Amino acid sequence: MTKTVLAVGAHPDDVEFMMAGTLLVLAEAGYEPHIFVVASGSCGSMLIGKDELVRTRLKEAKAAAEQLKARFYAPVVDDLEVTYSVPLLRKVAAVVREVQPDIVLTHSPDEYMEDHTIAARLTVTAVFSRGMPNFVTDPDRPVYNKDAVLYQCLPYGLCDTRGRRVEADCFVDITGVMDTKTRALSCHESQRNWLDTSQRMDSYVQSMQDMSLEVGRLSRHFKAAEGWRYHNYRGFCSEGASPLEEALGARFLPSQEV
Repeated sequence: MTKTVLAVGAHPDDVEFMMAGTLLVLAEAGYEPHIFVVASGSCGSMLIGKDELVRTRLKEAKAAAEQLKARFYAPVVDDLEVTYSVPLLRKVAAVVREVQPDIVLTHSPDEYMEDHTIAARLTVTAVFSRGMPNFVTDPDRPVYNKDAVLYQCLPYGLCDTRGRRVEADCFVDITGVMDTKTRALSCHESQRNWLDTSQRMDSYVQSMQDMSLEVGRLSRHFKAAEGWRYHNYRGFCSEGASPLEEALGARFLPSQEV
């Protein structure tokens, strides 16, 4: 049976920026990749109206998913509407039950932006509830019962909301897939001007590449890397489960070996 990996991002470009390298190497290892974006990206422009922007960002997100050869699940709310609420949780949980992932990749719980943080919380609860028949999803999807190992990526800037460095529990070598990751992120053309203006990000794609190289430097083994932290196994998987390590071999490095 094919194993699956689900990457959950808050906005249309978040997976490509912070998680796509690991998604790609897992696909090379035989995992079926899936991407779910919670919010539409509706607030990500100073110049484009909301309806046009939502259409543009959805088109960009689908193009990026094609670059990653991943199945794409469309957003369910607009930006700044990513709240920890039961109606939204039902929608996120429906995607989790449809995919039935063995591995879930999502945001850090320590992020500069609340949409990211709350998307991570929703993902955690959605995975936790995967086998609970009394929690009904929207749309209704059947429960499933198998291990689902949840990894949370390093936050943008590698620091928490107070500016303190966040350390990885493990590293994944993405050196060989950086070109594809770059092409996928480059699909999000509408975000270049927005981030240049709103966050003084001089080069959108270059910022992703620089972060990947910095995480690689922190690993002391890989040229480019993504760093991950384990979520507590209780309610999710067997103690000690490490499917990234099993799937990736030499492309995986626990932080204690750094």
